Amino acid sequence: MSPTILIFLVVCAMLGYRVISAVPSLLHTPLMSGMNALSGITVLGSIAIYAAAPPGIRSLAAAALILAMINVVGGFWVTERMLRMFKHKEKQEVKG
Repeated sequence: MSPTILIFLVVCAMLGYRVISAVPSLLHTPLMSGMNALSGITVLGSIAIYAAAPPGIRSLAAAALILAMINVVGGFWVTERMLRMFKHKEKQEVKG
């Protein structure tokens, strides 16, 4: 693996951590749908890179694929949980 790719990977990881840690906790859930779309693009990109890359880079593409899929699944789980909170419960009739 070339040092340029490794430096790029480290810089992107640090920048991503910095950006995400600056987001207030109240905004995490509304931003989840946008992040799911970006993770979907990451999944497609990592599959394409895995298919065309030499063996040394394939491990990074596989790691990107696994991490992006964890993010997609977690995002859908959080979104589904949030939507369940807003569903109206059927009112029970009071008999008396």
